[in-house]
Parts: sequence; structure tokens; C-alpha cells
Amino acid sequence: MRPLTDLPAPRLARGITVLALLCYATVTVLNVLRFGDATALRLTVCVALVLVVFGVQFVVSAPAARSWPMRRKVGVLAFQTVLTYVPLFWFGLSWGSMEGPLAASVLLTFSPRVAWPLFGGVVLTIPVYAAVLGESPAQSAYFLIAGMLCGVVIYGLSRLTDLVHEVHAAREELATMAVAQERLRFARDLHDLLGYSLSAIALKGELVHRLVSARPDQARAETSELLRVARQALSDVRLVSSGYRNMSLRDEAESAAAILAAADVRADVGIDCGRLHPVVDTALATALREGVTNILRHSRVQRCSISATVDAETVLLSLVNDGALQGKAPSMSGPTSSGLNNLRERFAKIGGELTAGLGEDGRFHLEACVPLRPPTTDEESPRGPRTTERAAA
Repeated sequence: MRPLTDLPAPRLARGITVLALLCYATVTVLNVLRFGDATALRLTVCVALVLVVFGVQFVVSAPAARSWPMRRKVGVLAFQTVLTYVPLFWFGLSWGSMEGPLAASVLLTFSPRVAWPLFGGVVLTIPVYAAVLGESPAQSAYFLIAGMLCGVVIYGLSRLTDLVHEVHAAREELATMAVAQERLRFARDLHDLLGYSLSAIALKGELVHRLVSARPDQARAETSELLRVARQALSDVRLVSSGYRNMSLRDEAESAAAILAAADVRADVGIDCGRLHPVVDTALATALREGVTNILRHSRVQRCSISATVDAETVLLSLVNDGALQGKAPSMSGPTSSGLNNLRERFAKIGGELTAGLGEDGRFHLEACVPLRPPTTDEESPRGPRTTERAAA
């Protein structure tokens, strides 16, 4: 298959069509001069009519003509029909090759069911006229073949020009879509990666502010931790800009435990899933980040548990915390739920499932289930989104 960049530009495709029309126009003029009286008046009229006929054909062959209303198409076709048959009474059969452009216009104007019978009728007119005038069967066959060839060539070049325009328009649209997708990817990853880090920096900053006077040694230790988180945030920004977003669930769990402890939240962490596929590892780590970010936004949270286990061919990540108020916990359908919506899309692409909301025990549950070997890593899973949502907390 040829690469897309090897396709001819629309201007080149149009130029080829124009060259073919000029060649057919020149042949018509030469036929008139060859088989008729080559007077200055005859030559002038012939050239003028040929320019008008092929000028009309040039307009009809343009891609923009396909969007004309039918009334306009029929009007132009009627005008071309007059220019095709009326000069026969002056130039005779030497003008007969002009049936080809008219036949092409018929194909370009009507639907195939109507156009092809009309095409046959147009290319037969000149051979029949030649037979009526007493020309030999060979001459009639020549006019038939010449008309068919001219019509099909002009029609084919016109349609190929249309296709080139459509392909280039589609390529521009795909490029625009790719830019939009990259912007969405950047916004999503910026939220997923930096929301957690910035929340942790704010938390650490408040803690240092409280400790700097009363407990300077602990304040210095917390400042070092704040700098570590800030450096991690800087690294995350570089990951987002480069498109490389592999993350580790185990590392994120350890970091989350330290951050939650600084926020006076008791965290029970148990990651027992071994080594994971990079795509699965990154998706689960991102889900954990989003969950911890939401915990840091709720000061009522006092205890949470984080666990990851393997069951058969799936990995289950569970994050459970208290302190969620009825009606105020994150939901995946509200206008401010971009983080959980991002998770839904991320897990749907790898055949995963996400649930989030208040459980019967009154605590907020975020659970992510994903296959150990994702069916796809670049395209959306054919099963589509399987995200479910519990009652909003």
C-alpha cells in the first residue's frame, strides 16, 4: 500500500484533468480543419465553440459541481447539449467527437441508475447519425469507440480528482482529531498525575507552617518530604509532555501511605499482586492516585485501607475510606467528576471495570478490576465502558 504522503495533491490531479480536456479540444479543432474548409471564419468559430464547450466541461468536472442543486446541474447539461449537437449542422461529422464530453457530464450529473443508460444513448447518437448520412460501418464504429473512450476518460479523471480532494480533506480532519485527542490526553494526564502531587504539596506546606515555630526539627524533616513531592510533580510534568506515563502501583501505594500519615489518616496498605503488565500497573496506580487525591480533599477522613489482589486472571484494587458525607462523595457522572471520568475511559480501553460510591457500611469504596493481560493497549476495548456507579457519596 502506498503511503498517504505519496498521493497526488488536489492541484496536480486537477491539472491532469485540464491537460486531458485540452488534448481532446485540440483533437476536435484538428478534425474540423482536416475535413472541412479551413477558412479564417470557420477556424475562429470552431475554436470559440470548443473553448466554450470545454470550459463548461471544466466547471462540471470540478469537485464543487457535485454539491450543485439538481436544477442547476440540469441547466448546465442542457446548455452543453445544445453546444454539442447544433454545430453538427455546420461542421458535420468532424464535430462528432464532442459527444464524449457530454457523455462524461451525464455520468457526473445523475445517479448511476439513470446516468449509464443516458451515457449509452449519448455515445450512440453520432454513430447513428453517421449511418444515416451513409458513412461506412467502420466509420460509425470509430465514432462509437471514440465517444465512449472520451466520456469514460473524462469521467474517470474527474472522479479521481474528487477522491483526491476527499482524501486530503479526510487527512486534515484526522490531523485535527489527533491534535484534539492529544490535548485531551494531556489534560487527563495532567489531572491524574499532578492532582495528587499538588494536594500533597499543599498538605505538607500547611504542616510545615504549623510546625516551624513549635517543632523546627520535624518541620525541617517535613520540608525535605515536601521537596521530594515537588520534584516528583516536576517529573510528572515531564512524563505528561513526553507521553511516557508508565507508573508502579506498589510505588504509588508506598507514597500514598506516607502522604496519608502526614495528614493524620491511618492507612492500611496491602499490595499482593506481584509484577503486573505495564499498562495494568499504570492504570491501577492512576486509580490509586485519584482515590488518594479525593481523600486528601476530605478532612473528615480518619482511616482508609488500600489493597490489591489477584483473582484468577484479574487484578482487583480496592480503596475504602471513612469520613464521606452522604451526597458529597465523588461521583462519576457529576459535572466535577473529571478525575473519575478519566479513570472510566482509561479502564474501558483495557477491558477493565470501575465502581465508585458509598457502600452499605457508610464508607466510600473505589474498586478497580482489570485483566492481568489487557486485550488492547492502544485502542478502545470492543466491550466498551463497563463502569458502574454506586450511590453518590
